[in-house]
This record gives sequence, structure tokens and C-alpha cells, in this order.
Amino acid sequence: MSRGAVRRQRRQDELRAEILANARELFATKGYEAFSIRTLATKIDCSPATIYLHFTDKYELFEYLVEDSFEQLSAALRKLDLDRGDPLQLLKQGARIYVDFGLSNRTAYEFAFILRPTIRRATRWKPHAAFQILRDLVKRCIAEHRFGPLDVELTSQGLWAAIHGVTALLITRPSFPWVDRNALIARVVDSAIDSLEVSP
Repeated sequence: MSRGAVRRQRRQDELRAEILANARELFATKGYEAFSIRTLATKIDCSPATIYLHFTDKYELFEYLVEDSFEQLSAALRKLDLDRGDPLQLLKQGARIYVDFGLSNRTAYEFAFILRPTIRRATRWKPHAAFQILRDLVKRCIAEHRFGPLDVELTSQGLWAAIHGVTALLITRPSFPWVDRNALIARVVDSAIDSLEVSP
């Protein structure tokens, strides 16, 4: 690739990164319906046509940001050594990573789990890596008799509901007079997981 082509590619990559960063901010502050490609173009001082070279419409742009947010969460969870150690403790560590990710990356978490367009195109649901990690750890807990003979899908969804619940509440209700945040998170995580453990 020539130097000129390399420079053009670098500019395109920088522009795409700028589009995504500003779109994430606008979607989070204005909401899906009030967002427009024209507003985004004005914000980054380019033409709408330039943005359409990268994304066909705002829905595609929004969905890209959703998938990117899921990937950020999955990358955080992949730091766990999933093949070694007590699966029950790994499950607790993963739950804490999940909550910490949401609280430290509020916008990304909102894109993954809270923000939604009012009209969704018909697309086939696909599992994300973050949920698969949870499911795999639940399977290990059952296989290694840390949990009883539970239904993997029901147990995984139940744990996710509990962990998402505390994360979403802490994000969306910051003015509520919460007790110590770490103590609250630990109580939710421990209660949800310990209740499934087989007594020695």
C-alpha cells in the first residue's frame, strides 16, 4: 500500500472513530428518536453524506454501538481464567466484573442493556459472549456439584436478572439513598449465587 493510501486509510479510521464517539454521546444524551445524522454531522463538522459512507442510517450506527458495548463487556469478562479454579468463585468474580463494568462505563452499559430504539428491525436474536461466559460457569458449577441438578438456562437467566438489576438501579437511580455500594453489590451477588450452592 502506498504512503498516500496509508494516509487516506488513517484519516478514514480517525473519522470513523470520531463518528462513533460523538454518536455514542448524542444517543446517550438525546435518545434514539431525537438523534439525527444531520445533527451528528454538524457536531463533527462534516457532511451527512460523509457519515453515510460509513453507516447506511442511524439504526445501523446505533446497532454498531450496541455490539461494540457488548464486546467491551465481554473483553472485561475474558480476563477471568475460566478453565481453572473454583467455578463458584469465578462466577462471583465475573458478577463483580459485570457490575463494575456497568458502573465504570455507564454509557457502554446503557447501550448494551438499557437504550433501545422505539422501532426495531426484525433480526434474529444471537447470544453474546458475555452471557455465554455466565452460562459456561453455571454449567461447570452443576457438573462439579457446586450447584444441584439445576436447569442451566433458567439458572443463568436468573443470575443475570439479579446482577443486571443492581447494576441498572445504581446507574439509573443515583440519587436514591443507597447503603454502602460495595456492601449492596456483595449482598446481591452472594445471595444470588450462594442460594444455589449445594451444602457440604
